[in-house]
Amino acid sequence: MTFGVVCYGAFLCTFGYLVAFVGDLGVPRSIAVGPAVPWPEALGRDLGLLLAFGLQHSLMARQGFKRAWSRVVPQALERSVYVLASCLVLAALFLGWRPLPSTVWEVPAGAGRAVLQGMAFLGWAVALASSFHLSHAGLFGLEQAWLGARGLAPRDPPFRTPGLYRLVRHPLMLGFLLAFWATPRMDAGHLLFAAAMTGYILVGTRCEERDLRRCLGGRYAEYCRRVPMLLPWPRRREHGRAG
Repeated sequence: MTFGVVCYGAFLCTFGYLVAFVGDLGVPRSIAVGPAVPWPEALGRDLGLLLAFGLQHSLMARQGFKRAWSRVVPQALERSVYVLASCLVLAALFLGWRPLPSTVWEVPAGAGRAVLQGMAFLGWAVALASSFHLSHAGLFGLEQAWLGARGLAPRDPPFRTPGLYRLVRHPLMLGFLLAFWATPRMDAGHLLFAAAMTGYILVGTRCEERDLRRCLGGRYAEYCRRVPMLLPWPRRREHGRAG
């Protein structure tokens, strides 16, 4: 239980710094602030850090890896270890990131700038809120650690679609997309970060949905038919022909 709480604390610190890192909110190292190096070196370093994050995040989330990993790590701590590993990779990204300062767009002070900043904070709020719609404690390993401390096996949660999950199948990822792209100043480094994370999200959600279809079968297939994946566009209803 102590290990689970420590890993959750690492998540809180890392998530808070991620908000400041992407938004360039006065932290010593951000997406736009850091040691200056020639752009080929910055590009290579940043791409390597983004690739490391994507590989760790995707590999450790796959069911096959989880089954193999549970032979080494107690099942009650598997999710906590995943959270801790994600925090460590993100911390390495924060420390190793090198800015690419060429401006892509910049919105001057005024209503447009305020709207974009508001959309970014809305994205972070959507991402955090969506974790509570299902099981915040389960998503970050606290529930599994608590059950393990009581000598109980972790249980698979029932399939539910509450709150934001009625609008899109992956509201957590929708929140991240808003947070990454809604910025009043987009430089080349921020564009690289946002584009790479978007690519990871698109690939990662496809892999996750493949696992969910395998586990849940027709229930998830029907959910996919009714609810869009990332963008909350209304689906056209299918009308049968009379007669």
